[in-house]
Amino acid sequence: MEWLVSFAEFLVNEVLSQPAYLIGIITAVGLIALRKSAGQILGGAIKATLGFLLIGAGAGLVVGSLAPLGEMIQGSTGAHGVIPTNEAIVGIAQAEFGARVAWLMIVGFAVSLLLARFTPLRYVFLTGHHMLFMATLLTMVLATAGQGSVAVVIVGGVLLGILLVAMPAFAHPWTKRITGNNSVAIGHFGTAGYITAGAAGQLVGKRSRSTEEMNLPEGLRFLRDSMVATALSMVLIYVIMSVVLLAKAGQTVAFTAFGTDGAAATDIGNYLMKSVMQGLQFGIAVAVILFGVRTILAELVPAFQGIANRLVPGAVPSLDAPIVFPYAQNAVLIGFLSSFAGGLVSLGLLTWILHPAFGLALVLPGLVPHFFTGGAAGVYGNATGGRRGAVVGAFLNGVLITFLPALLLKVLGAFGEENTTFGDADFGWFGAIVGNVAKVGGGAAVVLMLAVGAVLLAGAIVMQKRVVETGWDPGARRDAALGVPVAAAPVPADTAVPAEDRVRIAPPAGAPAPPPPPDAG
Repeated sequence: MEWLVSFAEFLVNEVLSQPAYLIGIITAVGLIALRKSAGQILGGAIKATLGFLLIGAGAGLVVGSLAPLGEMIQGSTGAHGVIPTNEAIVGIAQAEFGARVAWLMIVGFAVSLLLARFTPLRYVFLTGHHMLFMATLLTMVLATAGQGSVAVVIVGGVLLGILLVAMPAFAHPWTKRITGNNSVAIGHFGTAGYITAGAAGQLVGKRSRSTEEMNLPEGLRFLRDSMVATALSMVLIYVIMSVVLLAKAGQTVAFTAFGTDGAAATDIGNYLMKSVMQGLQFGIAVAVILFGVRTILAELVPAFQGIANRLVPGAVPSLDAPIVFPYAQNAVLIGFLSSFAGGLVSLGLLTWILHPAFGLALVLPGLVPHFFTGGAAGVYGNATGGRRGAVVGAFLNGVLITFLPALLLKVLGAFGEENTTFGDADFGWFGAIVGNVAKVGGGAAVVLMLAVGAVLLAGAIVMQKRVVETGWDPGARRDAALGVPVAAAPVPADTAVPAEDRVRIAPPAGAPAPPPPPDAG
């Protein structure tokens, strides 16, 4: 029997505890469920494994490129400054928590399928990288609070599963307003920002025309390339902070920001160009991590999707934020710029008021989170409030994704000292709540965290039954004010939704047809 014990120890210690191998095994199981050929199963598992290893490689580059920036911020402002980048913080965390993240992700997806099958929340979350990001966040928060590995995986998995079905439900009235039907939901953890944008549009844009009636310059569309946007944002931030440090601390201190032993800058020109190069290196690092994530997801998402189709008939797929971009492309660019402006204003408040008063870190606006979540928020704001809705809604999103990461850092323990963190709204508010509850410690913390999940689940079910399924349209009154013709939608006779808000939503003119539900075959 010794050989059996040895084999079990080998399996646990050398295979199942290695997240890269674990992701490969999960992918293989999913592809087997899809009845793929042996070659497709093997190739998919290997690609998913290599993708996970790429994330770790990119994380090392991120840490190296961010270190000088942290010194610059500390030296010029005296404050700890961070740039929210989901891929970067996830990559850093994998070294310590990789296996627990993988197991938590498995449990969370399984829980979400059970909830989708047996509750009214028939949403199947297919944005795999956000599933991975939230699994990493929950692992970090629970482990930092002192919870054991089993509690981290089980409790974190339950909370993740609830989020995967609840957040699409909360946003679905506004998502249906954009797409015009129920064929797709939003599966992205910037949901708080999108709901805020949609609600803001309802308040400020009753008679505002759509952003799609505007003509925007083609010269700004290069910012849609995430690698270009990342590199450009980091170059600008590095150059600005290097100039500030140079002016405040002088050449002797500033030139050593890039290291000693020959790595320090030799003159002002060399110092500035080192800043440019560090910004470009960060863009390369994030590109490597993104390529690793995409490599994983190209194999992992179809595997998850195939399993889900067989377990949740009639499910609504929840997809990444860019799924809404084609419905209002001008709103995407307006939303990005407005969100970035919100981030700058919020950074000013952090610098002058909230950092001195409460010790909150300075959260610098990165173009990538502001582009993706700000762009989507612009679409949501435009759907209910036209141009004013897009501007105000995305601005508020920028405020959220600046303040919420600053609060999240308080519960990340040693990871709060890193120069990066999670960037999207839901990571901030949910991580802060769970992290503070987890600090209670022991079994009481477990009970309280599960109670938080139960409240969230109950709220989502109420939202689904009383709002989504009754046909409420958050932009109906704006349509009436603008004279947009709509057709009445059938709703239950006992609904409490006002008659003027009950309409069948038509998609915007020129909008693409939403993707069909995943093929069950």
